[in-house]
Amino acid sequence: MHSLLLAATRVHTFSQDAMVTSRHVLIDEPSGHYPDRIDIELHIDPANLGASTWFSVPLYVDRRAVWRQGCDAGGAIDVAAVELQESALPDTMAYRTFTPAHLADLDEAVEIGSPLLVVGYPLGFHDSLHHLPVVRHAVVASSFGLRFQGKGQFLTDARTHRGTSGAPVVMADSGRLNTHDDGLHWTLLGVHSTRYDSGARDTEHDEALGLNCAWYADILMKLTER
Repeated sequence: MHSLLLAATRVHTFSQDAMVTSRHVLIDEPSGHYPDRIDIELHIDPANLGASTWFSVPLYVDRRAVWRQGCDAGGAIDVAAVELQESALPDTMAYRTFTPAHLADLDEAVEIGSPLLVVGYPLGFHDSLHHLPVVRHAVVASSFGLRFQGKGQFLTDARTHRGTSGAPVVMADSGRLNTHDDGLHWTLLGVHSTRYDSGARDTEHDEALGLNCAWYADILMKLTER
């Protein structure tokens, strides 16, 4: 079984299926989306992926938000991090996690058109028997390392849907992680946020661009520091 599929989980926020890493999953002012908790689905038996449970995580304690969100010179970043209490998690939980060693250096040569995968739950669709996400093919669509439109993001060319928010955007690693024993031999380039559209598009005559925003994954270092 592919380890990458254990690096993304399904999340319930009231009536929405999504991924936890986008800020707009936790709070979205334009749509009036203000959940007070998230429920994440966890695998609890490495030998039986059909066995899972839901784990509830409060988003507020004493009316104070417990998640972290980021911003930089370009403004707000649509990525958020919520700390999990490891002692409260099931002892038998089967999962994989990205570490700082999996992050790409923004100075690395990631060429335009490089193949990527986006791991998520488009429109909530997934393997409902084994509780696993699906992947979509993507390519790098803007100059990697440059801040597209002055923001901490780059573009991908991929077919995406609602429910993919917060999905990891990964590239097969070049061998620098082969010493790891976790089987997660992927470089995490970014966090998928939303589809990107052109204000000049005629919605009646023009197809959608098929481009997406992905925030550079280095923001995770800031959001998870002690």
